[in-house]
Amino acid sequence: MNPLLRRLGIELPIVQAPMAGVSTPEMAAAVSNAGGLGSIGIGAADPETSRSMIRAVRTLTARPFNVNVFCHAPAAPDPAREAAWVARLAPEFARYGATPPARLREIYTSFVTDAATQTVLLEEKPPVVSFHFGLPAQRVIDALRQAGIVLLASATNPDEGTAVAATGIDAVLAQGYEAGGHRGIFDPAGPDDRLGTLALTRLLVKALDIPVIAAGGIMDGAGIIAVLALGAMAAQLGTAFVACPESSADAGYRAALLGPPAGHTAMTAAISGRPARCLANRFTALGDEIDSSAIPDYPIAYDAGKALHAAAKAKGEFGYGAQWAGQGAPLARALPAAELVARLRDEMEQARLPG
Repeated sequence: MNPLLRRLGIELPIVQAPMAGVSTPEMAAAVSNAGGLGSIGIGAADPETSRSMIRAVRTLTARPFNVNVFCHAPAAPDPAREAAWVARLAPEFARYGATPPARLREIYTSFVTDAATQTVLLEEKPPVVSFHFGLPAQRVIDALRQAGIVLLASATNPDEGTAVAATGIDAVLAQGYEAGGHRGIFDPAGPDDRLGTLALTRLLVKALDIPVIAAGGIMDGAGIIAVLALGAMAAQLGTAFVACPESSADAGYRAALLGPPAGHTAMTAAISGRPARCLANRFTALGDEIDSSAIPDYPIAYDAGKALHAAAKAKGEFGYGAQWAGQGAPLARALPAAELVARLRDEMEQARLPG
């Protein structure tokens, strides 16, 4: 077993992705109690809600768990672009007898500027903290490490991986292009080589002196064994846990994931303002028709996206939801989280090659 996993007392090389808005304290605790590393995402939560979520996990498990934060560049307001975006979405709202927000807001505060949430983490000292979309200031990283917290950070290419390793972070999450949810690329306006999980994992294992956790398209024990064979310390699975009863995914999301829509995913920025892989639905189809330059910055665009989903959902239409899912979505299973971890353990044993 990898020394970092041994240090944390984690029995299995399985990390449940944080999935802000879907992962719950109950799910994170169930995964950790089953021998993996459970996770919660607080990127969409205010500081005191974040504190409550961390404490809720602690009431359900004494084992390590991960807390994920978003480190995106703060949004640059552009009233003209935002007004044009609201006007573009107005006909979609009208389908469901609703009107769009009069004004769009920056609904999430980036961890890079959120001193209050930084303080919460230093006070609560969760065993693991992970960064997505980039990195906070070195002083914040150093303070978290000095508090005894193990740190992880996502990377979508070798340059980002090198930047992660240079800060003293303990391990890097290799997020392949097939991963569900928000693409963790540091600069969404820059070039994206769209490296797949297998290639990226191997590149980072060869280039870096810190452990690598593979993420993207991994849904079963055979997939976990595959990335371990490439040198990964562990595998992170997100879509695999969405259909678990402990997740907060709504009925429409679950039905789509467990039905024919799972066979088709799309990368879109239309829902939130940053590229994210979603089950193909009405919102991704809308995104296909739009120049990405017309979409407001993340998370300002998400204010409109959430409002549109709520309006449509109230009329029984779930097709505007942020139904984040990776390319392995057809392999999803509706099992309790602990049972899924046990199944993954069995599948790993079955997939191991003799000798």
